[in-house]
Amino acid sequence: MYAAVRRYEGVTDPVEAGRLVAEGFVPLMREVSGFVAYYWIDAGDGVMVSTSVFQDEAGAEESITRAADFVRENLAALLPNPPQIMAGEVVASA
Repeated sequence: MYAAVRRYEGVTDPVEAGRLVAEGFVPLMREVSGFVAYYWIDAGDGVMVSTSVFQDEAGAEESITRAADFVRENLAALLPNPPQIMAGEVVASA
């Protein structure tokens, strides 16, 4: 399995960002080949984190591309700063 983690800082409206992600982005993630799970986390203080899990690296990489497109087209005003992105193979899970 592979995962991609994106950390967004300076989120202007976490509630609205969460609504848009749930309604618009989560369905896009479910379409990606090898989809396992997706989480959108409000870490407080204007920080939100997404975690995408896929069966293979290609799915994780596609999620990064789709996230960038979705943010640019739908969330630019709410997520004004570029995310910190980390991705890699899952080496332990529960």
